[in-house]
Amino acid sequence: MTKARVDYSELVEALQNGDDSKANELVSEVIGRLEDYLIVTMSADANDAGECVQQAFVDVFEQVRKDKIKEPKYFFSYLIKSCRHEYLRYIKKKHRFKYEEEALNEQFVPEQQYQRLIDKERQEILKRCLEELQEKSREFIEHFIDKPDTTTEEASEEFDMSSSNVRTKKHRILSRLHHCYKRKANE
Repeated sequence: MTKARVDYSELVEALQNGDDSKANELVSEVIGRLEDYLIVTMSADANDAGECVQQAFVDVFEQVRKDKIKEPKYFFSYLIKSCRHEYLRYIKKKHRFKYEEEALNEQFVPEQQYQRLIDKERQEILKRCLEELQEKSREFIEHFIDKPDTTTEEASEEFDMSSSNVRTKKHRILSRLHHCYKRKANE
């Protein structure tokens, strides 16, 4: 494996002195490395990386022409930073008003899968906690689980209780389920 060059001070000198053949040779080398950097490090696609590297290099070239590069040996580091910033600007500008629903869904698929696994695990724990409740309490709270839009008044008619008793019973059962869930989740 050949060691990659990090000192491109020769490129700065070639650009300043008008040595086109040396500059072209070094530019093709550095542009490939910068594109690879954006693709690997910033997860850019090849077209975006090429466009951003080109723009960053034009900007840096202007700095070289104006003789504003203080330390030519750090030229490659300067180029990398310029490419990274150009790519971040490019992405921000590209996606400012353009949100494709499919792209957003694809981007979050692993998180959704993880969330589904967690939800499935939570459902299993909740199911075990419900089984620990007395039958009347289980039927009562399952009514609210099955019909979450049930009002207190509707539940008081259904279970022949006062509204305050419905709220109290619901609160106590939910509290027991919560403590049961915490206990079983930490097992």
